[in-house]
Amino acid sequence: MLSYVPSAQPKAGLSLEYQTKRSASERAGTQSILSVIGECVDQFGPGCVGVQKILQARCPLVRFAHQPSGFQCDLTANNRVAMKSSELLYLYGGLDMRVRCLVFSVRCWARAHSITSSIPGAWISNFSLTVMVLFFLQRRTIPILPTLDHLKELADKSVIEGNDCTFVSDFTKIQLQDNTETLEQLLQEFFEFYGTFAFNRMSINIRKGREQNKPEVSPLHIQNPFEPALNVSKNVNGTQLERFVALCRESAWMLQQREFNVPHSGTGNNAPWGLAALLMPSVSQVAGVKGRKKRKREPASERIKGLLESLKNREEKS
Repeated sequence: MLSYVPSAQPKAGLSLEYQTKRSASERAGTQSILSVIGECVDQFGPGCVGVQKILQARCPLVRFAHQPSGFQCDLTANNRVAMKSSELLYLYGGLDMRVRCLVFSVRCWARAHSITSSIPGAWISNFSLTVMVLFFLQRRTIPILPTLDHLKELADKSVIEGNDCTFVSDFTKIQLQDNTETLEQLLQEFFEFYGTFAFNRMSINIRKGREQNKPEVSPLHIQNPFEPALNVSKNVNGTQLERFVALCRESAWMLQQREFNVPHSGTGNNAPWGLAALLMPSVSQVAGVKGRKKRKREPASERIKGLLESLKNREEKS
């Protein structure tokens, strides 16, 4: 309940008080609030569909889709560490134009082959995929992105709920190295990098920018940037990880073949090429198959053509 209370000092005007019922715990209060919000979104939110109240997760949230915009939304409350994570992703995306393009390409590829899913389960999440892209860019011979520890050195200390969330937000303070690899090269190298990554022994850590021995037994271990004891990919099972690795290897092989990297203009062949070829269902159907035979492919959809054109235009502007 909100109320205006006259101040004891007339010159100070009015003060605002927020009153609420007591909860058994902060988590229980958050769950109750999100339950009510989820019901309101489901009943009254224009264009909001597929509302899921995921209240028992470590971080309770309400998930839904906004049909008019096509956005998938995750709504949570009282999670300041998550806000810092979003701020960090925004910072990394703004440091180099290739970052967002590569993240977008990988996430489109993952969605096309059901590596990710809007339904909670054993799938790799978009957040985990994004962190994997950032880690890959930190591990280039000439790093494209700095480590989180380096960003920490450039800023004043910020501790939230006992977690060190320090990193610089001023772009002018960050000096980047001169890496000139193209987006096409990076996409192929991404698939090769994770197609041969030692997931059985190593974890991914963007704070240090290097592989570390797994602290726990799990198929995929990606350290939370601000809560080091947490594995953001703990839900992923061995089957899904094996499928991801197989698709990475198949996609890397395809990008090495000339027939998939040049347009077939003037030949009467409308087969997709480049990223569009990677989004075709046949990639997932043959992932893990030893025989490399030429496969018949369907024409790319208008959505895929638009995606390619968008990526091409953005790179030309750079």
